[in-house]
Amino acid sequence: MQLPSVFIFNWIFLLALFPVSFFWLRRTYRILVKRDFSEVALKKGLPPPNAEKYAPYEMAINLVGGVVMVGVLVAVLGFQALSSEDWIAIAGVTLWVKLLASFALGRQAHGLGPKNKVKRDRT
Repeated sequence: MQLPSVFIFNWIFLLALFPVSFFWLRRTYRILVKRDFSEVALKKGLPPPNAEKYAPYEMAINLVGGVVMVGVLVAVLGFQALSSEDWIAIAGVTLWVKLLASFALGRQAHGLGPKNKVKRDRT
């Protein structure tokens, strides 16, 4: 009996949800409990100078994403409550929305213009 490759990729994707949800919930814990803002609104690996201002937004993004991923894992592995298409759609949309929201927050926190503004001498 040969297993279609779609099932293998589905299992790989399902198993990848474990570390993804762990890292997102760990970031939430670090921001909320430990007050560590070193991973807030990153751009090129660096937090903004006022990271504490954007910490609640980053925490909310990570918390919602992590809870949804854990919910998908519990629904699929614990209760078999979701069909294959449903849990893949939920997990995929959550993954992309979280990544895009974190990216947008990082760009908002660091500003959109150039880092050093050049002043022209008008003489």
